[in-house]
Amino acid sequence: MMRTLYNMKLSIILFSGLMLGILQVKSQTIIPIETKHNAIVLQADAKANIAMVYYGSKLALQSDYANIAGSYKQGSEYTGVVDAAYTASGSRNLMEPAITVTHADGNNSSDLLYSSHAVKKQSDNITVTSIVLKDPVYNLETILYYKTYYNEDVIEQWSEIKNNEKGNVTLQKFASANLYLRGKSFYLTQYHGDWAKEMQPEESKITHGIKTLDTKLGTRANLFQPSVFMVSMDKPATETEGTVLYGTLAYSGNFRTDLELDYLDNLRIISGINNYASAYTLKPNEVFTTPAFLTTLSSSGKGTASRNLQSWARNYRLLDGKGTRLTLLNNWEATYFDFDENKLFGLIKDTKKLGVDLFLLDDGWFANKYPRNGDVAGLGDWGENKKKLPNGIASLVKEAENNEVKFGIWIEPEMVNPKSELYEKHPDWVVKQPKREEFYFRNQLVLDLTNPKVQDFVFGVVDDLFKQNPNLAYIKWDCNAVIYNAHSAYLKNQSHFYIEYVRGLYQVLERIRKKYPTVPMMLCSGGGGRVDYAALQYFTEFWPSDNTDPLERIFMQWEYSYFYPAISSSNHVTDWGKQPIKFRTDVAMMGKLGFDIVVSHLSPNDLKFCQEAIKTYNEFKPVIWQGDQYRLSNPRESSVASMLYISEDKNTGIVFNYLVNNRYGEGSKLPIKFNGLDASKKYKISEVNVYPGAKSSIDTTKIYNGDFLMKIGFNPDVNQYRTSVVLKIEAL
Repeated sequence: MMRTLYNMKLSIILFSGLMLGILQVKSQTIIPIETKHNAIVLQADAKANIAMVYYGSKLALQSDYANIAGSYKQGSEYTGVVDAAYTASGSRNLMEPAITVTHADGNNSSDLLYSSHAVKKQSDNITVTSIVLKDPVYNLETILYYKTYYNEDVIEQWSEIKNNEKGNVTLQKFASANLYLRGKSFYLTQYHGDWAKEMQPEESKITHGIKTLDTKLGTRANLFQPSVFMVSMDKPATETEGTVLYGTLAYSGNFRTDLELDYLDNLRIISGINNYASAYTLKPNEVFTTPAFLTTLSSSGKGTASRNLQSWARNYRLLDGKGTRLTLLNNWEATYFDFDENKLFGLIKDTKKLGVDLFLLDDGWFANKYPRNGDVAGLGDWGENKKKLPNGIASLVKEAENNEVKFGIWIEPEMVNPKSELYEKHPDWVVKQPKREEFYFRNQLVLDLTNPKVQDFVFGVVDDLFKQNPNLAYIKWDCNAVIYNAHSAYLKNQSHFYIEYVRGLYQVLERIRKKYPTVPMMLCSGGGGRVDYAALQYFTEFWPSDNTDPLERIFMQWEYSYFYPAISSSNHVTDWGKQPIKFRTDVAMMGKLGFDIVVSHLSPNDLKFCQEAIKTYNEFKPVIWQGDQYRLSNPRESSVASMLYISEDKNTGIVFNYLVNNRYGEGSKLPIKFNGLDASKKYKISEVNVYPGAKSSIDTTKIYNGDFLMKIGFNPDVNQYRTSVVLKIEAL
């Protein structure tokens, strides 16, 4: 009887703790942070040391999390610090820290102990767990935040650091997240690149020591080293098998991610703002909030992880992620800087003729004293060039309306050419060292967005365009320079420069979105140099690369798709590459379609094909933009690349197939296994985007079970004569 009462009492205690997101077991506090399939488990011991004891598949019983810590190999007496949830430096920690602080008295040590935590449910799908850590010696408080998106299996992490000391403290390092992963081995997939070479993947086994992924460019932060990465556990993950973690910092400036394989053979991941040249002085009662670090974990391969992140992005982060997008014709490759009003009027008529929604005027429309006839002058002087546009932008907007299309425009408001009136009038607005020679990136310098006057100017560039042209329908926001000779004439503390620049950028974008909340804007940075999930709160889409060769784009768009949804990727048909117009158009349809061609130069059949392809795209774009994406055949592993998009109800799909190896006899020799279908449904397959006069080799009379298509597959008949094949899948 006594044992029964004791068990009942224990059950009540455990149940109450579970309801609060906390387990009290033998003087330990267990904090499970759960999504639909996964869990992060934090544990505070009797001495208030808080560790991350688990990140993996969710357990059936929360009470079992209390047994995790004792199940793993233990090292020396430092083990409790090695797996710390947020590692401090200068006291008991011997590993790479998440936070380093110089206190008001000059002491460099910190020790963060568990104080309390809270769990707040924001909706049926979103929960925020906050954990308060305090230093027992110094009055410094750090709050760790874990925001879970239950159905998407995505977790956002960030930290708040508050100075409760009487004097200033200096933050030497201030990470957003500190993960601790246990496994037999770990494999890192990282990316590198340059202009026109974005998103080049590399996979390697993580060895002992520290691997750092970082940037110090200030702007265009992802130009050489994108902030996205994957970590596979125990073995390299494939599309459908293996445990893999995706990670990225939602931040548009300098970032740093440290991956440290420790002496216990476990992996520590610390990510946040790069502390390079950025020691941050925190005044009494001031709070420093770090940007969010995003993770999603999959135990069924890369495909699941990518669909998790894509779904999360559409639902919660990408501006208008569940909305629509505008197809467009851009003038850049048709005219470059050489155009006038009459030539643009002709291109606007071509926009209507082609059948897209919008005409986009690119670089070269502004500046008078130093006309923007090339990239060497005029940047910063945003008045219409009177010689090119004697009647201003308004005449172009009106002409677009007359042709029943919309009008958009290119700007690069953060930048300035030294040969400009803006530079002459406000040299103190420019980022440059006062005693050093100016060093240019693409003949330009960066404006100092730490300065409120510069923020007003940049906001004014956009605001004035809309004031003068209320029907302006689209903005392409470019950013082509990195920061050389970093110095602000406005800031007193130069170590704050990189951080305050990004804050200034976000403040401008907040103002724009408050006044113009629905206008579509493309995030361009000489290609994909600035795409991240902080910037994409303000932009509807991004420009992956200036390299629009469709063969190259297949590879780039493939890698981007692991982290970003198709609706966010702007893909244009251009004259880059040697492939026919069908191949180029098919590739561009795997995202947000646009054209950058001379329509009047198209042959009658090429024009007819484009017009019909746009109609087909308009039919399928809801599936491409909002459906689930499955990578079927990897272009780096096969002669054929194949990508499938399927609607949520599994009734409608579209599959893009391309020949990526032109050696003799290459093609789809074997059937390609589909994925994501309903095994119990029957499907009909037909070919769309067939070039005028060509005949499809696909037999449309056959009916296939979903089970058959996923286990045996379907051969799209890709070969040297059919280099691009687009298939429509319909459930019967």
